[in-house]
Amino acid sequence: MRLLQSITTVGGYTLVSRVLGFVRDILIAAVLGAGAGADVFFVAFKLPNLFRRLFAEGAFSMAFVPMFAGRVEVGGIQAAQKFAEAAFAVLFWTLLGFVAVIQIAMPLVMLGFAPGFVGDPAKFDLAVELTRITFPYLLFISLVSLMAGVLNSLGRFAAAAATPILLNLCLIGAIVGLARYTPSAGHALAWGVAGAGVVQFIWLYVACGRQGVWLKLPRPSLSPDVRDLLMRMAPVAVGAGIYQINLVIDTVIASLLPTGSISYLFFADRVNQLPLGVLGVAVGTALLPMMSRQVRAGDLGSALHSQNRAVEFSLLLTLPAAAALMVIAGPVIRVLFERGQFGAVETAATAAALAVYAAGLPAYVLVKALAPGFFGREDTATPVKISVLCLFVNLVLNLILMGPFLHVGIAAATVVSSWLNAGIMAYVLHRRGHLVIDRRLAGRLPGMIAASVGMAVALYFAAALLEPGLSGSVADRAWTLAVLVGGGMAVFGGLALVFGAARPGDLKSLYRGGGTP
Repeated sequence: MRLLQSITTVGGYTLVSRVLGFVRDILIAAVLGAGAGADVFFVAFKLPNLFRRLFAEGAFSMAFVPMFAGRVEVGGIQAAQKFAEAAFAVLFWTLLGFVAVIQIAMPLVMLGFAPGFVGDPAKFDLAVELTRITFPYLLFISLVSLMAGVLNSLGRFAAAAATPILLNLCLIGAIVGLARYTPSAGHALAWGVAGAGVVQFIWLYVACGRQGVWLKLPRPSLSPDVRDLLMRMAPVAVGAGIYQINLVIDTVIASLLPTGSISYLFFADRVNQLPLGVLGVAVGTALLPMMSRQVRAGDLGSALHSQNRAVEFSLLLTLPAAAALMVIAGPVIRVLFERGQFGAVETAATAAALAVYAAGLPAYVLVKALAPGFFGREDTATPVKISVLCLFVNLVLNLILMGPFLHVGIAAATVVSSWLNAGIMAYVLHRRGHLVIDRRLAGRLPGMIAASVGMAVALYFAAALLEPGLSGSVADRAWTLAVLVGGGMAVFGGLALVFGAARPGDLKSLYRGGGTP
């Protein structure tokens, strides 16, 4: 499947998921606000997701997808299925034991994950209770990631890309239908997370079966293939673990800051995740199996071309998105979340974090576009070394900035370390000859920057002129924000053509696999 076609498939479903995610977050903000109850639920939601990214989306996925794709290329689907089943068994039993241990030790885990809650026994006990409900999600969603890797390697992206939609539907259903029967809305949301894991697992298991891959659960054994998988996972696990330590550091420090800090960062990150999730996840998901096959086949020219187009497409969309979010962070947060328990104070604090997070948006997506350049060539060690450096930068900056800037300092530390990560990855790939910027990308990048700056200036003055609408009723705010966003897109599109950042036929040619390096 062509790169952009794959990206648009994944991105389209991810966009639907993000829209539903905003509906979910609007409901959460309305019923929980940005206070103690919200802080507790977000901790309970983050902990299984932290380990999910380590076990599934991190080490396991990055090592599994190239190996599975290679077996499909060389030995056919039956050989690949046997490998997948062996990996499935090891992952299942390992995570089952891990979940059981963490459930027992949850109070100790919470002491380390949210030490700021210790001073409030009721808050601490609620965090332990809700996290025990959500944590089994880790088992199911990790198996979902394995099955998603199977489908992506077969060029079937839709079913896997649709799984986050199911999570959001389950959480929306929990708020609307279950909250009245539980002790609190936080309890309903926690059960919604647990139920979503089961629903997503069934969805992808059936999707794999429809492709002729009905995965069985054999007795776990360390076969040569599994040992090879574990050896490749080890350095990636360290790298993924380092990244997750960054997230843990952010949460630990935020728990020590005034109540609401965790929630401010969560809601700001959710808005920032819209372009990141739609584009970054789509680029990484589509590019890794494609580059793995191209490198395995010795087609290095195509691999370089795919890398350039992924970087170009990422920057073309993230530069204007970052500029827009930095300029109109306040109106965006006001329209999305300011209702019910979420007031003007919460809006101002969250918007400040969003404006800072947005500055790192291109870097976040570039990391997703550059990582396959390493993993597609089965180099899992180099990204670990880069991650170690970025971890220490993030930690030091957190400690320096948390005092004077509170939660905004945490966001700033994340941005700096993310740009450092992307910059070093690009430099290393370039030194190795695996990232050679072609004339098309080099010629269009200045135009992308100029068009983004021009759009940001236009949005700044437009937001000032439209302030009465942005301060009016809920309907007035929504319509005014829609005008701002639509106008900003139109301005960027026009400026992109004027400055040569894009051409009208680019998307069509890329979708068909055209374009020249």
